[in-house]
Amino acid sequence: MIAQKYKYADLSQRTHTDTVLEKLPVEVKAWAESLPWNQRRYVLSISYILCASTPELQAEFLDDYTADGLVSKLFEDVDTLHRVKEYLIRFQVKKELNESDLRSYIKQFYIHSAQQARRETDQYLESAVRFVLSTEERNNVFNYILGFEFIKIMFQMSWLQHERLARLQKSQSQFIESYIKPIQHAHRINGIIVPKDERIFFARRTYYVQQPNISYRKLIELVMASFTTEMVTQCGFSISRHSQAFQFDCDYIYDPEPEEERFPTDLQFIH
Repeated sequence: MIAQKYKYADLSQRTHTDTVLEKLPVEVKAWAESLPWNQRRYVLSISYILCASTPELQAEFLDDYTADGLVSKLFEDVDTLHRVKEYLIRFQVKKELNESDLRSYIKQFYIHSAQQARRETDQYLESAVRFVLSTEERNNVFNYILGFEFIKIMFQMSWLQHERLARLQKSQSQFIESYIKPIQHAHRINGIIVPKDERIFFARRTYYVQQPNISYRKLIELVMASFTTEMVTQCGFSISRHSQAFQFDCDYIYDPEPEEERFPTDLQFIH
């Protein structure tokens, strides 16, 4: 009688179990089903502890547990790695994208996601698992690197340089709304650039040409606080997918002359 009871209980639970397992990649499902009971207990223990941990601890665990394997997989994609390096050279970013750089960015990706998880707790672990299991998601780390480095560059520009950069873009208004305004807002509220007497034309020189002075650690924090991982990744995807998605002319953007361009002119997006 007892055996029969458990038999029916097992049948009633089978649908739910199959539904969960169907969400796994084929290889993972086959591995999970092949485990003997004593090893399944270990999987359950890890799953329970991980899900019950804070997003920050989840990020630390995933970094320690997966980074080495992910780095080796990223190095296998030689073409993408080479293309990303070429874009970084174009933006005058001095990064070799060696093992240390890639591992650092993988950890940063987890931490960035963990910060968002405070607002979207049900999405963090899911996105992290996809990142570990999916080749397509894993390769998105290159887009994340590109986007993050490009946004870092903009954070370190003066507002005059922002205007020049915006002028180069095909869709100026969209570029300003998506990137320039959030960055300048962060400049303001963090006291990096504080406009004074904005309505007085000649008073604008003081803040408009001011070069932001941001420490490296603060720079990383500002980018992560101002843009989600999805926004950063999408920025990098646009750069890598379309060579002309963002125009970038260092000579024009960073040229200290001509004098008459040192004030907001036709775009007037600084408010």
